[in-house]
Amino acid sequence: MARIGVVTFPGTLDDRDAARAVRLAGAEPVALWHAERDLQGVDAVVLPGGFSYGDYLRAGAISRFAPVMDSIVDGANRGLPVLGICNGFQILTEAHLLPGSMIKNDHLHFICREQTLSVENADTAWTREYTAGERITIPLKNQDGQYVADESTLDELEGEGRVVFRYDGWNPNGSRRGIAGISNAAGNVVGLMPHPEHAVEAGFGPDGANGPRSGTDGLRFFTSVLHSLVG
Repeated sequence: MARIGVVTFPGTLDDRDAARAVRLAGAEPVALWHAERDLQGVDAVVLPGGFSYGDYLRAGAISRFAPVMDSIVDGANRGLPVLGICNGFQILTEAHLLPGSMIKNDHLHFICREQTLSVENADTAWTREYTAGERITIPLKNQDGQYVADESTLDELEGEGRVVFRYDGWNPNGSRRGIAGISNAAGNVVGLMPHPEHAVEAGFGPDGANGPRSGTDGLRFFTSVLHSLVG
């Protein structure tokens, strides 16, 4: 059975939800602590959402220096699949595993809603069970969710197919070019602001085609990486 690490930082909120998503996908979740370098031989890593270190300085700016991140950066550079969700995405940009940065939402308010996304890249380690152009719905909750980068970086992301998700319809936080998630060049590192771990189990997710709370569009993030691990 594949083992997927879920990192907890001080202020992490969604580590248990991420671990449950891993379990529902058919893998074993492994708790990883921010102050320890040992990744315990996991096959992939999830950096879950929350407000690590209270988002002091900048969201993710302090977590970037946690001992566990040294091991994650090294592993990611050698091909380890890493998924950063919300605060995890912010940490990935601070650690320079992904380009750009996250700043306050353009309306300066915390937002929590069911969000429709367009799948732009279905070839990453975390999106192989989606189809390019597919629309999925997963929850969004953030206050520092505006993705920004200079024009040359944005052009590079577009040109290399590294925009993985865009907001469909309304851009809820002012992110440049409607970007909701991106990947590194190799496709093993993906970060996004919405929360797939909150859309993995019927009865507890967003409203879906089969009725209220029936949406499970997020589960395929976690089954995708399992299939990537076996080739």
